[in-house]
Amino acid sequence: QVRLVESGGGLVQAGGSLRLSCAASGGAFTNYGRGWFRQPPGKEREFVAAIRWTGDSTYYADSVKGRFTISRDGAKNTVYLQMNSLAPEDTAVYYCAALISSGNYYYISNYGYWGQGTQVTVSS
Repeated sequence: QVRLVESGGGLVQAGGSLRLSCAASGGAFTNYGRGWFRQPPGKEREFVAAIRWTGDSTYYADSVKGRFTISRDGAKNTVYLQMNSLAPEDTAVYYCAALISSGNYYYISNYGYWGQGTQVTVSS
């Protein structure tokens, strides 16, 4: 059973930074890549960032470009999301997911295994 576990969320003031981690364990799966999604209060889950597991390509939502950076440590099977210049509109539950097909990295339907989520709250 594949398991993804996020950590690193918390409460931060606007302009601050947080680093999220997503560690994978359990059963084997074809690891095309890993993505981060977020779900603000009362809204649908949305794409934030993704990385091809080879590490040679990254993808970002326009709303986070230049502020967030996704990276991965293959040896640890862990993906990170460095979030800088955080704003109140970044407040959400952040989820990590594994891309289980070679499709578009932006589409939620191409992701299979999901973590339980970690809360990020940015105060103004």
